[in-house]
Parts: sequence; C-alpha cells; structure tokens
Amino acid sequence: MERIVSLPIFITKEGNWFVACCPILDIATQGRTEEEVKQNIRDLIEEYMKDPDTYKPPIDAIVSSSVVMTTISVRIDDVKYSKTSTLASA
Repeated sequence: MERIVSLPIFITKEGNWFVACCPILDIATQGRTEEEVKQNIRDLIEEYMKDPDTYKPPIDAIVSSSVVMTTISVRIDDVKYSKTSTLASA
C-alpha cells in the first residue's frame, strides 16, 4: 500500500553545497542547489524505504512522530572565529 508521508527535512548551506538531512530516518545527502538537494533527499528517502536490507522504524511510528522546532539562547563571550569551521570537519 502506498502512502504519502510528510517528513521533517533540515537544509543547511555548507560552502558551495546544500545539505539535507532527515533526522527521523538518520539519513542525509547534498546538492549544488536547494532544489537539487530537495530532490536528492526525496529520492534517497524513497530508495531507503524500498531497501529490504535497511532497518526502518515501523511506518506507524514514522507517521506519528512529532517534531518540535525550537530555538535556544546561548551566551557567547570572546569567541575567536577562524576562516575554517570546526563543525564542517567534525
């Protein structure tokens, strides 16, 4: 049975690339444009769901998952910024 399911996707820009991740499925991909990365993550999710050898949460758990988007305030004092981000290399 085919279902249409809305999943949360986070897209960031890292250098010249857009990176999309789906935290519920713990998968990610990249693309040169925002539209390309959206298509890439859509294709990746469809392939992931079809792959019989990949563990997947039950579809009911995926559908009933709720995601709360929030922000937090953080104090940042005297931070020295470099040209290269340590996050990108982590």
